[in-house]
Parts: sequence; structure tokens; C-alpha cells
Amino acid sequence: MSESEVLKKVRLTSLSHGGGCGCKIAPGVLADLLKTSVPFALPPELLVGTETADDAAVYQINEHQALIATTDFFMPIVDNPRHFGQIAATNAISDIYAMGGKPLLALALVGMPINVLAPEDISEILDGGREVCAKAGIPVAGGHSIDSVEPIYGLAVIGIIDPKNLKKNSTAQAGDVLVLGKPLGVGIYSAALKKDQLDSVGYEQMIANTTKLNTPGQKLSTIAGVHAMTDVTGFGLLGHAIEICKSSSTQGLINYQELQILPGVKSLAEQGCVTGASGRNWASYGHQVELSNSLTAVDRAILTDPQTSGGLLVACSPTSLDAVLKVFKEEGFEQAGVIGSLVPAEDARTVVKVS
Repeated sequence: MSESEVLKKVRLTSLSHGGGCGCKIAPGVLADLLKTSVPFALPPELLVGTETADDAAVYQINEHQALIATTDFFMPIVDNPRHFGQIAATNAISDIYAMGGKPLLALALVGMPINVLAPEDISEILDGGREVCAKAGIPVAGGHSIDSVEPIYGLAVIGIIDPKNLKKNSTAQAGDVLVLGKPLGVGIYSAALKKDQLDSVGYEQMIANTTKLNTPGQKLSTIAGVHAMTDVTGFGLLGHAIEICKSSSTQGLINYQELQILPGVKSLAEQGCVTGASGRNWASYGHQVELSNSLTAVDRAILTDPQTSGGLLVACSPTSLDAVLKVFKEEGFEQAGVIGSLVPAEDARTVVKVS
């Protein structure tokens, strides 16, 4: 057996300590790290920076055009190399859509254990990323690669938007309804996969969910009643809902029964298929959440479950809801639906209530 044949038997997820957006630094730890950042005078053209933990940076270049810049990369969440590339690319491009923009081009970010992974597997990862970029109508125009201990892949993506259509996570309004574009449970699926407890149907659901581009974002940005938008990724639904509420001085009311959850997720969570990131997420922001007594530990795990390439979370006026749901349906997001609403903030402690 050749060296390349031996290398090809290596399981991708066995090479990483975490996978997908579950690799993210916990929100509380990240906040502490950023506290030491040295203040810097920001140009007025920088419409979105780090101040509200938004999805991407936005820099205005003229009256009708602003550039959107983002980057996302992580370790494998699946063992199939092509699927890993597709998921990572979909996740990275999502940040452009979450700001309401149109993606223009991508740069590949590649770190691979060259002496561990077979060259053909690495090529498959890159090909998967290029396939998704082609679906988004953008080229992979370059990038950077290193020899690393763990396999890492992602993209830096540049997009464009008319500033008047820009959707931040900080501009939600009391009275808005919250719409979620994709079902939850990807992190629990990934935990089950690592334990060989995810069946073929679950795996197909996982790939379909994580490789579905959040294309509705660009159309949603043109609807005046859409006030704020983000995508749900590593901090889980609660974490990203908190970001919207804190930055817009509102309180979120989430109806757990209205959440769309991937098939079999609850059962897998009951069997202990929960990521470590879920617990880290709760430890970081649980003090800002009020959960109904009727909700179980499994329910909490789903609410904090890190989503890789998760759905768009949209805050819109009730009068624009039909238009928002129409866009989602036209783009193939049949499971998109209302999961709650926003009200004036009662106090600084309870940011989100879940009933």
C-alpha cells in the first residue's frame, strides 16, 4: 500500500479538536480578549466595524457603493473532504448575504497537515469550496496556504452593497418580529457524527442545511421593513439573538415551539450528542437569558447549539412579514418562519426570554 493510500484513510474530524463554527472562541472569552484592543480613530467611511459584533466590515466608497469584507475558516465538521470544502465556503459567503450584500470574489484560506492528509483529499476540499463559489457567482481569485497541525479551510470574501440597503445587527426595533431561515441542530448532528451515531438520512440533512447559500439576504435588504439581519453560527440562536437585542436596546421574546429543528436532533441530544461549544456558549451568556421552567436541558442545548452555515435571523416589521416570507420561499427556504418578537428592553440583565 502506497503512502498516499495510507494517508487517505485518515478521518478528517479525527485531526481537529473541534469542528465547524463550534471551533469559535466562546463569546465571553472573546469579549475579554477584545477589551485589551488599542483604540484607533476610525474613518467616517467605515460604516460597520467591530463595535456591535456584526457579520462583516463595511466601507463606503461612494454615495451608492460600499464594500463588505469578511473572513471565516474552521476545522472539519465532516469527514468527506468535498463536503468540508462546500460547508466552509457556504458559511463564509453567508456573512455577505447577512449584511444584505452581493458577493464579488473570494480568497481561499488553507492550512493543512501536508504529511498527514493525502494530496487528493486536500484537492477535494479546495474543489468543494470552488463549487460553492461558482454557485454564488464568484471566483476564488487567490488566497494563502500553510502547513498546519490541524486541517483548516475557509474564505475571505468581498461583497458590495448600496449603503441605503445595508442591514446591520444593531438596527432592530421594538415591535419587530423575528424570522429564522434555517432549522437548528447542526452542532448536535456533528457531535453525533463524531460518535458514529448519525445515520445516512441525518447526514444528508446536515449537508443540505450547511451547503444552502443564504441568498435571500440580498433581496431582503431591499425591503424597507427589514430593520436588522444576521446569521446564526457558532454562538447558537441565543447568542446571535442577544447580539441583535443588546445593540438595538430591545428584548427578545422567543417561542421555543415555533423553532424548526432538524429531524432526530432532540433524540440525539438526549443520547448525549452535544458539542462542548454549547456549554461554553451558555456559560458566556446564560445570565442574560430567562428560560421557561418547561424547557429541559435538551431544549437549552438546542438553543445554544453552534450552527455551522446557519440560517438568517431577520428582524422586520409585522407589515413586511409577508414580503419577507415570500422572499425566503422564492429562494427555496420553505422552513423559514416567525420564531418570536422584540419588545422594549426591560432591564440590562434579561436580554432574551424563551417560553
